[in-house]
Amino acid sequence: MEIRLRAPGSTSNLGPGFDTLGMALTVYNRITIRTTNDQRLHLKITGEGADQLLQDENNLFFQSAKSAAERAGKSLPGMEVDMHNSVPLARGLGSSSTAIVAGITAANLLCGEPFSQTELLNLATELESHPDNVSACLLGGLTVSSFSDGHVECIRVLPPPGLKTVVVVPRFELQTSAARAALPKEVSHKDATFNVSRACLVTAALLSGNFQALRAGMQDRLHQPYRAPLVPGFHQVLNAAQQAGALGACLSGAGPTLLAFTEQHAETVQAAMLAAWKQEGIEADAHVLEIDSDGVTVE
Repeated sequence: MEIRLRAPGSTSNLGPGFDTLGMALTVYNRITIRTTNDQRLHLKITGEGADQLLQDENNLFFQSAKSAAERAGKSLPGMEVDMHNSVPLARGLGSSSTAIVAGITAANLLCGEPFSQTELLNLATELESHPDNVSACLLGGLTVSSFSDGHVECIRVLPPPGLKTVVVVPRFELQTSAARAALPKEVSHKDATFNVSRACLVTAALLSGNFQALRAGMQDRLHQPYRAPLVPGFHQVLNAAQQAGALGACLSGAGPTLLAFTEQHAETVQAAMLAAWKQEGIEADAHVLEIDSDGVTVE
């Protein structure tokens, strides 16, 4: 049996929607699984992270697949897995979510599809600990999620056409654990209210196509001010994006990638963000990506 999967990278938070808003992007990790009779895992990784990721049974893809199979009361067959990654590691673009979602999706197919999509989402969230990136990777589009008592409520929608993202990826890593450690344990009622209003505004702007509201809506007080010191040039790059015509800009996930929304000025915004980071002595790679509408797919 052979299974070919395509799992999209994703951005999350979109400014104020901390651990709630996710969006799948048109950058992909591709995984080919061939079952074997020797009951062993053979894993080969190429592309992003090939020299960093574990290529044995401790790889997150395999651990996630194993968890899903065990939840179904079954065991995995031997597998030869070829994984080609285009989603960079530790950059705030959902790399770990692609491994988790691809792993549980592969296990679900190998075990006869015992899980519904909702059950897969709950399992992925359990493994990742928050639903924003895994929901986007699994379902595609824009996802709005809440997680409590081990259960995810998620609504998936597609914004009106025309929106593009400029994703600028600096050539340094920022581990999610470090980015989370920078956050305060408590925030003021004033800041919480500020973020609720902006998160609602971002969501309404993306649903209605009133993209001009994104600039005001993507402001944040819950996580970006505390993570900004971990990302040299943070304010300069976001300001450069907006001055170049971006609709709005933010930290992608936990960072350090910075993301801007645009309709017509993608190349100009991209050049401005790269130049701002270069002024800070930081090299970066930039991509113009669209919203992936499919989520994880069998190719």
